[in-house]
Amino acid sequence: MAKPDAHAKPPEAIRNVYKRYQKMDSKALVDRNDLYDSKNLPKMVTNNSQPTMSNVNRSFANFLGAVDHEITIPTDETADISSEPYEIPNLPGLFVYPSLLTPAVQLAMLNRLLHRDLSNQNHQTNLHLHYNITYPHSACENVSLNESFFSSRASNITLQPKDPSIHKQLNMNQVLNKKLRWTTLGGQYDWTNKVYPSSRPPPFPKDVKRLIEDLFPMKAEAAIVNFYSPGDTLSLHRDVSEECSQPLVSISLGCDGLFVVGLDADGENNEASVATIRLRSGDALLMSGPSRYAWHSVPKILENTCPSWMQDWPAMLNPSNDDDSDDGPYAAWKGWMKGKRINLNVRQMFA
Repeated sequence: MAKPDAHAKPPEAIRNVYKRYQKMDSKALVDRNDLYDSKNLPKMVTNNSQPTMSNVNRSFANFLGAVDHEITIPTDETADISSEPYEIPNLPGLFVYPSLLTPAVQLAMLNRLLHRDLSNQNHQTNLHLHYNITYPHSACENVSLNESFFSSRASNITLQPKDPSIHKQLNMNQVLNKKLRWTTLGGQYDWTNKVYPSSRPPPFPKDVKRLIEDLFPMKAEAAIVNFYSPGDTLSLHRDVSEECSQPLVSISLGCDGLFVVGLDADGENNEASVATIRLRSGDALLMSGPSRYAWHSVPKILENTCPSWMQDWPAMLNPSNDDDSDDGPYAAWKGWMKGKRINLNVRQMFA
């Protein structure tokens, strides 16, 4: 399959759907027949895109084997993947896996991505272009939780702009509540020039890599972790810089998000195929086959939709502490996830 032009503009039909949902009041989303809701998708049996229950349970057990004990995690129920993925009609290869990740796996994923990986200075963020980033520790691959940007050690960190005449300094509240939009793992994509650097990339986090590769037919070589708040959007684009057409996986954590995805018209008289999907915490989405290079975007984040058991992250009770009034080492950030959606978007760079 030939890669599309990275500089092409999205079709008007897909842009119109994006704009319509961007402007739509959340109350208007109820019972829309043109919206796929992951909570209500019918089950369907598919072929090799479906992880088996044995693979899922084994993968979850491996991933949780080194859970950081500073944070209490809800007891898992049987992994209800819902379990068969749903292929979106008219978008071949676009599969939704409702509730794929259990609560324990979701919280462990947040711990790894936002405490450990965000604090690894080998991973670039949107802030690196304009700011000198100060870290709460020395560079190392295995960052402990008390060396996180959410830790008390980091509370006094101030990011200094590279050009003070253009940008103001940022404190950690400003960074984590609004200014931080993404961080990259593995292959460090250059968003300005739309290329991967030729230099050797830092290692992709081993535990996340193993989980993704156990569940999906791909290699986890590069990823972007997006940080959204209600009111944030992601404009229409296609991921076309990888040197292969292997699948792309997206995992949702936190608040619900609307995902608009579409393919160009096939032929002179055909219309573009487009769908809008409501993705919830724990859902996964696989873009493969013809849908690997589909246009996609996030027109809306729905506030007050984060699962109740996740809302207090990262201030979860410390099980080793007898004082129930203590929310652990991140008490100052209690309720942070209530207003956040975290999206892990993983891709394979090479054939």
